[in-house]
Amino acid sequence: MTSHNPRIGSSLEAWLDADGIHGDVDAIAAKRDLVTQLETARRQRRLTRAALAQKARISAIQLRRLLDPDHTDVSVRALARVALALGKGLTIGLC
Repeated sequence: MTSHNPRIGSSLEAWLDADGIHGDVDAIAAKRDLVTQLETARRQRRLTRAALAQKARISAIQLRRLLDPDHTDVSVRALARVALALGKGLTIGLC
């Protein structure tokens, strides 16, 4: 016989779905992961942000937004340009 513990609620996913923010939280998590990868590649290539922006043919302001983990509204074109400038490819998929 199992007892119900009143201190245990629903899952995090259920709570996020109920509040209608699951997609937003997923987007922020994915963006943070991507920014970490981009910054690691930038440092490995010893590029400043200004040099990366110039190499990717985007503005420094656009690159700053792209590398801001909390700013999720970025263009795929800008992401692809930065990835290419870092010698990387960009893959977008569903999981």
